[in-house]
Amino acid sequence: MPSTETTSYEVRQRAAWITLNRPDNRNALSAVLVNELSEHLDAALADPSVRCIVLTGTGPAFCAGADLKNPPGSGGSDKAGSGKPVGLPEILQKLMGCDKPVIAAVNGAAFGGGLGLVGAADLVVAAEDAPMSFSEVRLGVIPAIISVVCLPKLGTQHGMKLMLTGERFSGADAVRYGLVHQAVPHNQLHVAVQALVDQICLGGPTATAECKKLVRQVPLMAADSAFKTTAEWSRRLFQSPEAAEGMAAFREKRQPSWVQPG
Repeated sequence: MPSTETTSYEVRQRAAWITLNRPDNRNALSAVLVNELSEHLDAALADPSVRCIVLTGTGPAFCAGADLKNPPGSGGSDKAGSGKPVGLPEILQKLMGCDKPVIAAVNGAAFGGGLGLVGAADLVVAAEDAPMSFSEVRLGVIPAIISVVCLPKLGTQHGMKLMLTGERFSGADAVRYGLVHQAVPHNQLHVAVQALVDQICLGGPTATAECKKLVRQVPLMAADSAFKTTAEWSRRLFQSPEAAEGMAAFREKRQPSWVQPG
């Protein structure tokens, strides 16, 4: 899929890299950018060669938040979807709910809606000096929509402090807060992300998709329902062709068919 007005798309080493590419506006989330992001996600999900999705930015910022002059949902169209403009809630739900793991490679500053993208990603690697902030309160508003994806990771303890004060913190701090999995020097960001991609690709494609659903859904279930649901989940997957191949590969001391040689 070719690069578009404010984003670029490239498949390399079994990952679809979607890059926010409007550094002049610090990759702010405009209506056009979010619609293009949605279309790129659809392309990645439809491509069987793509095992995971990497979301990153160009320039000194990952994403500075919403474009206040042309915010998401205010115009344009989602050509690959319903024909309606894509808003911030829709894109965050799409990132969380899609079958393929989403890795946020936070190359620089992440504020407001940019932290929403971080919160919605399944795995996050950040430049250790990347500045971050829930700065909304200092503008007289609140981080309402992004709280849905960020508070489950931060918890009320860290969320209360960071959202009430609007203070800046770094990628390294964000690991301690639970928002980021790994912080690395900026020049090692892509290497660290590729290492995650390689690890994900060792798992079966169906198992990977189902595991993402498992982690997202089980914490929301009551215990009785969770045990019944997961028992059936386990039974179904143990009987799948993918499981048969994985177990055969283990017995025969070889790589399963989904692992590419190299």
